[in-house]
Amino acid sequence: MPHLTNKQLDSGITLTACHDCDLLFPMPHLHKGEKAICPRCGALVLERKGHSFDYSLALALTSLILFTIANINTLLRMNVAGRSESENIISGVYELYTQGYWEIAALVFVVSIFAPLLKILCVFYVLAPLKFNARLPYAKQVFRFFEVLHPWAMTEVYMLGILVALVKLADLATINVGIALYAFAALIPFMAATDASLDDHEIWERLEPSD
Repeated sequence: MPHLTNKQLDSGITLTACHDCDLLFPMPHLHKGEKAICPRCGALVLERKGHSFDYSLALALTSLILFTIANINTLLRMNVAGRSESENIISGVYELYTQGYWEIAALVFVVSIFAPLLKILCVFYVLAPLKFNARLPYAKQVFRFFEVLHPWAMTEVYMLGILVALVKLADLATINVGIALYAFAALIPFMAATDASLDDHEIWERLEPSD
């Protein structure tokens, strides 16, 4: 959700600007599951998610477990002309690097390993202390960095690349899918669910008073 522009009045009333039409109107106090709608254009200005930080942390923990399984186990086993090879995610990055495609290797490493792991760790770094009404140093900067990582953690694009490769290699080799591929496929919806579960506005409200 886009960031809101708030103006605190002397009377304690907070005015919020609609991110679509820029109308200033008093922000009501919202309870879990309630939404604030712009009275002029009808745009959704704010929505209070109906669940607690526990829900987001549980999804993030599941994502971390799936991420670990996907990276330490075999992704694919290929048998070509009697020669068997096992591949995992990091070995694919290494093969690209050794063949001279270091730019592609770096991109694959970032979008399939580095950025997804950082996103998951950012959720723990910010939300776990907030659950106990605390805040770690640089939590605001970490949460901003989390939002920057969105376009880089493209696990679904990497998965699509694997599926394309499977189709192309099906006639050339015998391919057995490893547990890592199933874990990686499951990781995609769980990371998306983690992102969707976060109440950005509530997180920023909880981070601000500590300054």
